[in-house]
Amino acid sequence: MLFDLDLITGVYRRLPEKIQAARKMLNRPITLTEKILYGHLYEETPGHPYKRGAVYVNFAPDRVAMQDATAQMTLLQFMNAGKKQTAVPTTVHCDHLIQAHAGSRADLDFAMKQNREVYDFLQSVSSKYGVGYWKPGAGIIHQVILENYAFPGGMMIGTDSHTVNAGGLGMIAIGVGGADAVDVMAGMSWELKMPKLIGVKLTGHLNGWTSPKDVILKVAGILTVKGGTGVILEYFGEGADSLSATGKGTICNMGAEIGATTSVFGYDDKMSSYLRSTGRGPVADLADTLRDHLRSDPEVYDHPEKYYDQLIEIDLTALEPHINGPYTPDGAYPISVFGKIATEKGYPLKIDVGLIGSCTNSSYEDLTRAASVARQAKEKHLKVRSEFTVTPGSEQIRYTAGRDGLLEVFESIGAVVLSNACGPCIGQWKRDIDNPDRKNTIINSFNHNFAKRNDGNPNTHSFVTSPEIVTALTIAGTLMFNPMTDTLTNDRGEQVILDELEGIELPPSGFDVKNLGYIAPDEGNEDLEVIIRPDSERLQALEPFPPHEGGDLMNLRLLIKVRGKCTTDHISMAGPWLRFRGHLNNISNNLMMGALNDFNEQTNLVKNQLTGLYDKVSNVARHYKTNRVGSIIVGDENYGEGSSREHAAMEPRHLNVRVVLVKSFARIHETNLKKQGMLALTFADKRDYDKIREDDLIDVMGLADFQQGKPLTVRLNHTDETREQFAVNHSYNQVQTGWFMAGSALNLIRMKQK
Repeated sequence: MLFDLDLITGVYRRLPEKIQAARKMLNRPITLTEKILYGHLYEETPGHPYKRGAVYVNFAPDRVAMQDATAQMTLLQFMNAGKKQTAVPTTVHCDHLIQAHAGSRADLDFAMKQNREVYDFLQSVSSKYGVGYWKPGAGIIHQVILENYAFPGGMMIGTDSHTVNAGGLGMIAIGVGGADAVDVMAGMSWELKMPKLIGVKLTGHLNGWTSPKDVILKVAGILTVKGGTGVILEYFGEGADSLSATGKGTICNMGAEIGATTSVFGYDDKMSSYLRSTGRGPVADLADTLRDHLRSDPEVYDHPEKYYDQLIEIDLTALEPHINGPYTPDGAYPISVFGKIATEKGYPLKIDVGLIGSCTNSSYEDLTRAASVARQAKEKHLKVRSEFTVTPGSEQIRYTAGRDGLLEVFESIGAVVLSNACGPCIGQWKRDIDNPDRKNTIINSFNHNFAKRNDGNPNTHSFVTSPEIVTALTIAGTLMFNPMTDTLTNDRGEQVILDELEGIELPPSGFDVKNLGYIAPDEGNEDLEVIIRPDSERLQALEPFPPHEGGDLMNLRLLIKVRGKCTTDHISMAGPWLRFRGHLNNISNNLMMGALNDFNEQTNLVKNQLTGLYDKVSNVARHYKTNRVGSIIVGDENYGEGSSREHAAMEPRHLNVRVVLVKSFARIHETNLKKQGMLALTFADKRDYDKIREDDLIDVMGLADFQQGKPLTVRLNHTDETREQFAVNHSYNQVQTGWFMAGSALNLIRMKQK
């Protein structure tokens, strides 16, 4: 099925003129990123450049995508926006709510029964508002997007941080919160601070056991989990052109782990081949005629140091396979030293489970490379020493891999093929483990590996690597194995070595699928009633948040002062909590339950200053709200890194948290807080974090003159009757201060609609 050809034709018809206008205005050669960004401005090309990292810009994305966990809250908000249809093509993908356990068929059947109410809601609301609906089992949103919707030179937003996967086909694709998606679905502009640019020059060619996954694992080690904040990474060079389109997608996908706004590659023959292989020859034909517009200008490639804010160079020929982790995706180690590191750090060396697939690494090429390793286990009489799971990224991938015998290879060595869904990658894994208190190791080809991310167990050490390295180490059963140099003892007592693996970039017989699992939006369903049962535990109609009452925020209670890493998983856990993603009040019971309290070094245990007793964070917040007491959350560096879930912003808002004050924010979470009418602040002097005491009454002053670029003041009223105050910064512009005053961005949309 060929989607969006008229849309793409229109984008390509307008793009050359817009690029020429941008080049003339900038008065220099321009990068691919600038071509796409300036080509998707909501207004006309300005008379002067937008300063990178400083100026908010209004964009007009071509399309919107949502996964089922975030789509619930997004569509609940859109229902309140007063619109009859979405203004741009939009899709919903049911991939997050399927729990992995027994295998593909059984898990999907269970999910259909367990989540029927949510699926019925999503399908009906999609039909009402003209949204395409991808059914459970159709595949993971990002793989489905790559196969069906992504196109070179386009721009999209999606309510998942790994929307950036589409950069593998030369698209600027950015993860956002649901309120951002509602803006675009309602026909309004989408606002983003003009990103800085990091150029990543790839030279040489990958060989042997090294894969595209190792490129981003290496980059993550260089930039760390916050090094890409406010930045777009643009990959180029002969090495970039040599990578498959799906390999490029893997690299872009994991750019989310370093906080990057997105990542992108220039259009090349590999992208053209992938478009044709996935049935989109007409799109490839159009892109081929615009090839020069879908890559950076030649002068940029010749002198990249002049055009990027930072330049990284990686020689693919010299690159080693990497293993990153545990507990953070930027702990990067070449495989040649990883065994030694693991021993020194005391990691559990025995591998309990190896997991391949997910949105990050489930392409046909990924599966053929991993299958070539798995095939050797049988041929060389090797016994697989760890559990093994395979997660296809889409029904098209699953069907094609099954047709070509790849799944049979995995199953022949004991692998369990899971549903075409996120599963263990997002904590949707009903794992059978003998002793959950035992420190254990899993190794996977996913993207996130924060503590408790995959199975909810803090004792699980999760390591990220390529599918082929996962397969090899699963066969060996230990972190100490290096498939490039080490031997294994087979069932006959012989010492054998794994041969260099083989991979096939695209299926020789083409992709095939019997049922995509797609339901196209109907026309004329504007009068369709979307039913939400008043007693539902899964869905709840939204009530607008109240507007700011005016003036300063006085006598706030400290809800929690967070120490160390605090991802959106810490703020609003996934796993079993996914079932409440459409019910704001119920899911708010998980507020901050994973965050470490600085005062007692425990999680989900804070002091209620009205009672003097310690309780769960959500319980204390609810008690404050009942007593009409506002509260404040204080956090550390890169607060809110990880996924795009806006529940991490809506939950504190719902429970009357008024302010989040941190050392620094991750981009998406800061925007989500602003959209929901929260006050997101950063310490002007990070040392002021240490001044905040557990029992302080806290004032935020200066809101009577709340405006762009003007700091506010925080005053701490200590119980010993002393006071301290210090400056705090914010990044609100004039439009965003309006969101705060109105109570949320959605409130403003509704007011304008009326």
